[in-house]
Amino acid sequence: MERRRLAESDFRLMNVIWENEPVGSMKLVEICLAELGWKKSTTFTMLRKMIEKGFVKNENSAVTSLISKEEVQAEQSELFVEQTFAGSLPGFVAAFLGGKTISDKEAEELRRLIDEHREG
Repeated sequence: MERRRLAESDFRLMNVIWENEPVGSMKLVEICLAELGWKKSTTFTMLRKMIEKGFVKNENSAVTSLISKEEVQAEQSELFVEQTFAGSLPGFVAAFLGGKTISDKEAEELRRLIDEHREG
C-alpha cells in the first residue's frame, strides 16, 4: 500500500504514538502538550489528519499506529534518495559520508546489510 509523505509535524506525532501506544486520546493530548507544546485542538487536528491518511486508528479513545516506524523510515528514505540523488544509493552514501570516517564496526555492518539486500 502506497503511503503519502509525512510532514515533520506528522512524524513528530507518530513518534509520540509509537513510543506510547496504545495511548488514550486524552493522554496523547497531555503528552503532546508536554513534549511538543501542542494545544488540545492541535493534537486532535493532527490526529484526525493521521487517521484520514491511514497511519493510525482511534477506537474507543485508544490510539494505535497502523504502520510501523521502520516502514515509514524506509519509505521516507527511499523517497529522499529518489528525489535528491535520482535514485542513486551510492550517490547518497558518498554525500552522506562527505569525507567522514566510519568505524570498522560500522563498515562491517554496512557490508552485512549490502550482502543481505544484494540481488541474485
